[in-house]
Amino acid sequence: MFAAEDTEDVLARLHAHGAELVGELEQYEDSYRLCYVRGPEGIIVALAEQLS
Repeated sequence: MFAAEDTEDVLARLHAHGAELVGELEQYEDSYRLCYVRGPEGIIVALAEQLS
């Protein structure tokens, strides 16, 4: 899992390089925004944005 400051921006930049969102961008209570991303080589990573 990788920390992200602006998940939507990170997703847009990764998409430009061939990555795609797996499932949906989810929000856990008022604490985090979380998602999984599959890169062009098929590797899946998680992104987490801590909300203030």
